Amino acid sequence: MSAIAQPATADVERSAVERKCLFCSAELTTTFVDLGVQPPCNAVVTPAKADQLEPFFPLHAYVCGTCFLVQVGKYVSPEGIFSEYSYFSSFSDSWLDHARNYVEMATSRFRLSASSQVVEVGSNDGYLLQYFVAKGIPVLGIDPAANVAKAAIERGIPTLVRFFGTETAREVLAQGKRADLICGANVLAQVPDPNDFVAGLGMLLEPGGVVTIEFPHLLRLIEERQFDTIYHEHFSYFSFRTAERIFARHGLTLFDVEELPSHGGSLRIFARHAENAAIPVEARVGELRAREEAEGLARIDRYTSFTEEVKALKRDLLSFLIEAKRAGKSVAGYGAPGKGNTLLNYCGIRTDFLDYTVDRNPYKQGTLLPGSRIPVFPPDEIFRTKPDYVLILPWNLRKEITAQMAGIREWGGKFVVPIPAVKVYH
Repeated sequence: MSAIAQPATADVERSAVERKCLFCSAELTTTFVDLGVQPPCNAVVTPAKADQLEPFFPLHAYVCGTCFLVQVGKYVSPEGIFSEYSYFSSFSDSWLDHARNYVEMATSRFRLSASSQVVEVGSNDGYLLQYFVAKGIPVLGIDPAANVAKAAIERGIPTLVRFFGTETAREVLAQGKRADLICGANVLAQVPDPNDFVAGLGMLLEPGGVVTIEFPHLLRLIEERQFDTIYHEHFSYFSFRTAERIFARHGLTLFDVEELPSHGGSLRIFARHAENAAIPVEARVGELRAREEAEGLARIDRYTSFTEEVKALKRDLLSFLIEAKRAGKSVAGYGAPGKGNTLLNYCGIRTDFLDYTVDRNPYKQGTLLPGSRIPVFPPDEIFRTKPDYVLILPWNLRKEITAQMAGIREWGGKFVVPIPAVKVYH
């Protein structure tokens, strides 16, 4: 049984006083979506701690009326989230393919060689830098999670166990290193001080160097009701327009942007020093900026309507699960991602609806999901128990997962995807 420990009154009052935009410091008064109180999404529970208290914190996203940065309160410290981290990038085959393709693109486009220096911020277990190493290109990884950094170091990838910002940039510069390419994927949302983070990028970048940063696109989050990508370790949610303003404040110009299918729809932005006119600004920059404006991302009402969309999706998912259970059907989950825990806890889904879930990551197997306390098993548990439905929690990996688990069709099993709408795949 899960026990809830609310934050102390002083913490709640302090957070209310400090409810200011992480970028422009304007007061935050407008709700984007309120997902109730939830535990940190990657804080899996070991069986030995099953009877202990779990801390629950408000998961309330606000939108800044000045710069339109969407953000959640800093109830959980970055040290508490990332010091011991349960997400290892290398357990997704499609994400490894994504990383491999990026390295091929970057090496060719930016003419990287053995005399170049690549730095990845948020380098995780070395999933990406390993492909630069294979090409003989010097690399440095920077990641705050000691346990995942250890996996990178064991692969022969030099890694600093640090949070990235101006202080870490100075430390690397003191070692005589500057970066020809700084890259980062799904890290911008996870920094509690985006100004310090982006300033650090500018400090570490060679005068002719390039920064590429990938992050889930706020426009796609809104359009496709991807509320489950909101959780405590994601402090901010970016449109292109807002990212452009933050980088410009710190002397970096966005000269190109790519729209990617990863994580339900992401952007890869390309930045260089503002004074480096040798790299022209591509037409895609202006085109995306104009499209976001046409889609209403500079109007507050575009954000305030999101709450009702999320409530409707919750009702649809619960209706499906209630009808399935009334019909005597069994339902298991696939995956134990952070987004899945946001969805399960917001919707109030426990083992009364989801018998268990499975995950390829051994770090998560044998644990209980935070809040819901749903048990996590290896993937072969699905073939042992033969559920009628498999709810895919990392819905962005639907194609990869349905291919891996295609054998469930032998007993008539079906896949269910909850976002952007509840859909059953035969």
